[in-house]
Amino acid sequence: MPSNWLFWLLFNLFVFAMLALDLGVFHREKHVVELREAIGWTAVWIALAACFAVLIYSFGHTIVGGHARANSQLSLEFVTGYLIELSLSVDNLFVFLLIFGYFRVPRDLQHNVLFWGVLGALVMRIVFIFAGITLLNRFHWFIYIFGAILIYSGIKLLLQKNQEIHPEANPVLRGFRKLFRVTENYDGSRFFVRRGLVRYATPLAVVLLMVETTDVLFATDSIPAVLAVTREPFIVYTSNVFAILGLRSLYFALAGMMELFRFLHYGLSLVLVFIGVKMLLSNYLEIPIGIALGVVAGVLAVSVVLSLIFPKRTL
Repeated sequence: MPSNWLFWLLFNLFVFAMLALDLGVFHREKHVVELREAIGWTAVWIALAACFAVLIYSFGHTIVGGHARANSQLSLEFVTGYLIELSLSVDNLFVFLLIFGYFRVPRDLQHNVLFWGVLGALVMRIVFIFAGITLLNRFHWFIYIFGAILIYSGIKLLLQKNQEIHPEANPVLRGFRKLFRVTENYDGSRFFVRRGLVRYATPLAVVLLMVETTDVLFATDSIPAVLAVTREPFIVYTSNVFAILGLRSLYFALAGMMELFRFLHYGLSLVLVFIGVKMLLSNYLEIPIGIALGVVAGVLAVSVVLSLIFPKRTL
């Protein structure tokens, strides 16, 4: 058990309280999340992340525990990890949009899928984070593998033309279809229904499975990227969680204008390559966290600005 187990407990209680408030109060009645509501919740999650960064700046050594570095260093690591995770999550949103479009998910059910998808993502991220940190601490040469993965992912993203989804090629989904019969139509917000003695899965369960398996693939990029910034488990975990929690509202805020950011994936690819190179050179050249944060923020800002200045032409 980590020495700062109390802060792990308090943080996770805060997360589950916010999720319960979200689903049990604000989204008790299924409805279409409009732009104004989505922007409001996005601002709330960004503000909460900013407050947490201030908390780390003030009490970082106490919260993280062990032989932690200076509070200002820990705070910068959190902000950098959060920015990296949030920016990579924006790229995830393009895939979620394709999945929802492919399966024709009604707009009032999309929030429900993303909510349960977030819960699954939180569990998987904990496993990925501790596995990654354990590998790096026990086998230092894994840093070169993680660095190579990030560079490969960055180059692959740079050369990627049009994103497509192929559910029939997903082995997890194929196995799921062998276990459960799937109904032709949606049945409200239910993932499973019983008809007679037979239990059926609804298309909503298939969509959730697609979202979860997609997140596993994205985690292979995002977790090594954050581990290049810090190996403090609490910082890696909290930066990931804040980005994931804000992902649902960010999706609805950007769903109608994702095509505006035509150069964003180029910026993300450069960020991944930069972080990969940082990992590969970590034994020979230590890039200060402030410079790393500036590079990441600068590249993303330039890609967004260029997207707005040079919008995609429509015929």
